[in-house]
Amino acid sequence: MNFLLLGAISAMLGVGFGAFGAHGLKAILSPELLAVYQTGVTYQMYHALGLIGIALIQAKTPNSGLLHWAGWLMFSGIVLFSGSLYLLALLDLHWLGMITPFGGVCFLTAWLLVSLYAVQNIRSSDHYSR
Repeated sequence: MNFLLLGAISAMLGVGFGAFGAHGLKAILSPELLAVYQTGVTYQMYHALGLIGIALIQAKTPNSGLLHWAGWLMFSGIVLFSGSLYLLALLDLHWLGMITPFGGVCFLTAWLLVSLYAVQNIRSSDHYSR
């Protein structure tokens, strides 16, 4: 799957979810649940941009396993982290909060893989520049 497409769709949905939260849910949800919902939107948007960044970097090295897995983990994090927060806020089912940390681990691991990719490429570019 193309991470540029997933990132663009995730960003588009993030804007839609944000607008829905700001205009449609403000009068319905408690301030605490609205804050939970907004956290989901915020993290979705950051990581949608992260997916777009991965896609752009991946154009340089399309066969990078690190970037491949980073992209899938970032997308999985959006689904698990933001998705569980949306459902928790909308349905007030607090047990869904148990899913959220798995999404957070996906985000952290994705960023770690991007960092490892960067370190590999810094080393290889230093080697060739000498």
